[in-house]
Amino acid sequence: MKRRLHDLGLGARFALTGGREGWVRTLLTALGVGLGVALLLGAASVPQLIEERATRIHARQPFSEGSDKNTGHLRASLLYTDADTEYHDDTIGGRMLRSASASPTLPPGLTAIPAPGTMAASPALRDLLASPEGELLRRRLPYEITQTIGDAGLVEPSELYFYAGSAALSTDSGALAAAGFGNIGEERPLDPMLVVLVVLICVVLLMPVAVFIATAVRFGGERRDRRLAALRLVGADARTTRWIAGGEALASAVLGLAAGTLLFLGGARVLGPLGLWSFGFFPGDLRPEPWLAPLVAVAVPALAVGVTLAAMRSVTVEPLGVVRGGRARRRRLWWRLLLPVAGGLLLLVARRLHLQPNALAPVAIATGATLVLLGLVTLLPWLVEAVVGRLRGGPVPWQLAVRRLQLSSGTASRAVSGITVAVAGSVALQMYSVGIHDDFNKVTGADASRAQYTVLAEYPDVKLAEKMIDSFRTTPGVRQVIGTVTSYVTRPGTVADGDIRPTTQLTLGDCATLAELARVGSCQDGDTFVVHASGDVEQNAWMDRTARPGQPVNTAADGEPGAAARQVLWTLPASARQVTARPDPSGEERHGIYVTPGAIDAALLQDVARTEAMLSVDQGPAPP
Repeated sequence: MKRRLHDLGLGARFALTGGREGWVRTLLTALGVGLGVALLLGAASVPQLIEERATRIHARQPFSEGSDKNTGHLRASLLYTDADTEYHDDTIGGRMLRSASASPTLPPGLTAIPAPGTMAASPALRDLLASPEGELLRRRLPYEITQTIGDAGLVEPSELYFYAGSAALSTDSGALAAAGFGNIGEERPLDPMLVVLVVLICVVLLMPVAVFIATAVRFGGERRDRRLAALRLVGADARTTRWIAGGEALASAVLGLAAGTLLFLGGARVLGPLGLWSFGFFPGDLRPEPWLAPLVAVAVPALAVGVTLAAMRSVTVEPLGVVRGGRARRRRLWWRLLLPVAGGLLLLVARRLHLQPNALAPVAIATGATLVLLGLVTLLPWLVEAVVGRLRGGPVPWQLAVRRLQLSSGTASRAVSGITVAVAGSVALQMYSVGIHDDFNKVTGADASRAQYTVLAEYPDVKLAEKMIDSFRTTPGVRQVIGTVTSYVTRPGTVADGDIRPTTQLTLGDCATLAELARVGSCQDGDTFVVHASGDVEQNAWMDRTARPGQPVNTAADGEPGAAARQVLWTLPASARQVTARPDPSGEERHGIYVTPGAIDAALLQDVARTEAMLSVDQGPAPP
């Protein structure tokens, strides 16, 4: 063992002190290995990057005073409401804030709660508002920027986010109270089929990298072999020369590790703020997993030495020269077939397992597909040798190329194998994605010809809701507005322990709007309807326990469990007609009680009212 380490060290010295040709070969090899190492380190950092991104998202999620996340027993000291918006193709996140105590809890990235009329903006949003492209957005966010949100409060450097101060927030107007930040939601495991997709993506991306690294360490192999022949002339045996060659590859691989690490760190600083496929990150969040980084550091030099030793077995280095033209050993087929055959069998087994709920099916699919792709790498050299060995005749350039492959097809096979794996893996990913497409997509039945935009307002003020809907109807370019105010009503009276109080939805809208949501027939202001879902007998029976013509319903919001229910009663007229719902422009059916403005006092719906407006707009060009 000591002698082999000495031979490796001697080879490393030759690589670093071998003159200009040796340096060129070493640097080219190091550059190729470095590119592969940078990609491997990037792949090893993906789990940590996803975890850091989730941590940043959870860190700014507020929790209430009564939340189980409030382990410090903090008092509610801040009022907030979400204020997300869309601008062109960008989503702009934001919250309205108001202090509820002298020392309010602060969201991450802020040094103080913005005063009313001011806001704290992310650097990207600040730059957008200061640019000509943000002219219309400045009208929507007419706040003075007094703070810049720090990195701790952002998910990525290019995120568009803001916190604005407001003196109008109150719990009566729908604001929520926060005792602190850092609300981590319940983590759900990734769908097994998506796990398979992730595994296939990793294999398809990383296997060509491994092939590329294995090819890179063999740059300039013929010149190196002639130098090894000189070592044989001074007394080195064949095994020693192989290990010296391995030492040269080891030195190049170590330099490649250093170069790859620098490329990885530099790439993180460049790509992080710019974003990659609309996915930005902070450079500090891109860190390899603690166990994957040492694995890359050990695997790459070991791969370099192993590939070199394997390659030297087919080369005869003699004192007077290198012999490559001798009779080469035929490549054995049987072990090359094991991987693709085993992978194919696993895929067949996975097909049977997939017919029944089984946790082993994703494992079998991922393993089978990986073995098939690995089998392509091992089978390709034999296939190239078998094909070119039977080729005869043709033009002179063709014969020269064929003869070169017949003498040594390994170089061409290695060059093509990475491309083959990438292409085959891409095809496999496409086929798999198409196969699981229906599991994650459904036809919603949305009709874009009836409405193209939806506006929601979680604000329990029916008068303001009606004003918003009327404003949309008078807006130039808006052709139709389907505006509703919805709330929930319950059946009054006592409920047995363990039973659920019958509840249904109440929808307020004019006759034109209700006709878009149900087959109401004739309608005039003051009418009411009991709207059944089409074909859902069980749901209709549950709704009818609350929607009883001639009987009262409770329009007040439910109190805390165990507390006496507050009663704000309204009687559903006995003249209410039973009709059937029709799909709205989004493809959904809305059942429950439908009322026109003249049938109910809108003040009864103040507790939990929600406003929705579906807009159909003119799609033509804007007038000059």
